[in-house]
Amino acid sequence: MTVQSVDTAQPLALPLARPRESFRLLWRNTRGQRSFVWLVGIAGLLAAVAGLVAPWMIGWLVDVLLAAGVGGAEQTPAAADADAAAGTAGGPGANAPAAAVWWAAAAVAGAGLIAAACAWAGQAWLARAAEPTVAGLREAVMDRALRIGSSRLDGTETGDLVSRVAEDAREVSQAATTVVPLVVQSLFTVVVSAAGLAAVDWRLGLVGLLAIPMYWTTLRWYLPRSGPIYREERAAFGTRASRLLGGITGARTLRAYDAQGPELERIHAASAQARDLSIGVFGFLTRAFSRNNRAEAVVLGAILGAGFLLVSAGYITAGAVTTAALLFHRLFNPIGALVGMFDQVQSAGASLARMAGVVSLPVPERTARLHGGTLELADVSHTYDDGTPALHDVHLTIGPGEVVAVVGTTGAGKSTLAQIAAGLVAPTSGTARLGGVELVEADPGSLREHITMVFQEVHGFATTVAENLRVARPEADRTTLEAALESVGAGWVAHLPQGLDTEVGEGGYRLDPMQLQMLALARVALADPQLVVLDEATAEASSAGARRLDIAAVRVLEGRSGLVVAHRLSQAVAADRILVMSAGRIVETGTHEELRAAGGHYAELSRAWFGG
Repeated sequence: MTVQSVDTAQPLALPLARPRESFRLLWRNTRGQRSFVWLVGIAGLLAAVAGLVAPWMIGWLVDVLLAAGVGGAEQTPAAADADAAAGTAGGPGANAPAAAVWWAAAAVAGAGLIAAACAWAGQAWLARAAEPTVAGLREAVMDRALRIGSSRLDGTETGDLVSRVAEDAREVSQAATTVVPLVVQSLFTVVVSAAGLAAVDWRLGLVGLLAIPMYWTTLRWYLPRSGPIYREERAAFGTRASRLLGGITGARTLRAYDAQGPELERIHAASAQARDLSIGVFGFLTRAFSRNNRAEAVVLGAILGAGFLLVSAGYITAGAVTTAALLFHRLFNPIGALVGMFDQVQSAGASLARMAGVVSLPVPERTARLHGGTLELADVSHTYDDGTPALHDVHLTIGPGEVVAVVGTTGAGKSTLAQIAAGLVAPTSGTARLGGVELVEADPGSLREHITMVFQEVHGFATTVAENLRVARPEADRTTLEAALESVGAGWVAHLPQGLDTEVGEGGYRLDPMQLQMLALARVALADPQLVVLDEATAEASSAGARRLDIAAVRVLEGRSGLVVAHRLSQAVAADRILVMSAGRIVETGTHEELRAAGGHYAELSRAWFGG
């Protein structure tokens, strides 16, 4: 569909949702899967607790072996106390170092099995929660895109919308199934390990707190810069998708004009921008990692130094220092994972904001029911979002069964008038009514029952001919479909390889523009509306098929009201009334003979078209 008056306007960007709106949408879509979310949390907590067993066992084993005199080390008073406690608790004690090793190994192995089971269960539960949620998000985006109205959707880049449904949904899905488990597990590990470090010795716990301001400094440096970088990266991906899609869909036109080179340059520029932004994101993330590594080295050295002093003074055992050091070392991977995954979390957040931005687009509540009658456009003016004026003070009345043709030069406002008459575009000022009910207030289902529009460019869905027709009437049987095709003279469908069951579109039988238009007109016959709006609906046909399409259009209009934006003046001759438009205004109105006799714009067009 093309609105000539805004061809030169810059595409409008689809909005981005605020973080609160994005997460509200996400939470709303988890309804029905929230029990799995809680199970994922429980599994993550159990796995984190199981991870404490290995550091504790190794530290305990150090004290037991020292107490047994392994390696000739002198037993400290604190180690003796630890050994006595171990024996009292039922462990192997200092007199059985081999048994202690086996005891510790068994405990570590058991904890590992528990952690593995929790990780497996958490992954399975997360998939049960994430996949339906992402599917719901994708469906919500498509639902809103199909309901926001053609005027809003046509003003945006197709690639932007496609990337939000495809790439952004994939980004959110990948984050939900791979990143979220790591983030959840890392968070639990950090919290549980920090608590375990404090439990070993409160003084070593205080030393470990030195990491907080160092990590916080990294976050303060990282967070303000990361959001804009990832949003810019996602936007660049959308632009790249739009360029690629445009090059693929316009390949024939590019070849016809030998214009592949300039278009490839534009695609290369968009791809290069996306590539450079991705490289910049990687470098940015590397700098964040280096800051974390510095914090880890400094604090681990401080814990070992403090532990040496405490052991020398007899306050704690060497095993306790070993446990504390291992617990802090255990924080390296989860904290690194949190930072490392944060770029993916941010990227997924940016993708979620892009999807939620589409869902947040307002869809006016329309509940009024139409009951047919006269179409009335009163004082209608329209200006597009970019400030381009399209219509000025248009008055139009189409009675039941009346067919009105609209002619005029490119940019005269014909397509805009047609879309307002079809209820697809709300006028900036003035009213459009059918039977006294404003079209902008009509229920979409009721509106489509009474008004159907056929555009110049017709889409053929990648499915069978029958399913393409059932877009207009899903319950139609084969006999009804065949009757609709016959009514527009589309008998050629019967000669297709599988007739109505022939797969058409991408990967199937290729229909030419005339055949696609005939299917579109057959849909109108199936829908059986009161008013039919044809926006240059026969313009795509070759000269050989033009006559057949004109006849099909006349058949579709029989017994119905019609507004026909005429591409060829021959289409206007049979209309009950003709409107001539110029610069968004109706400058002449009358029948073909009346306008020829008036000697105005139409007379000039008629002489040029028919001669004489």
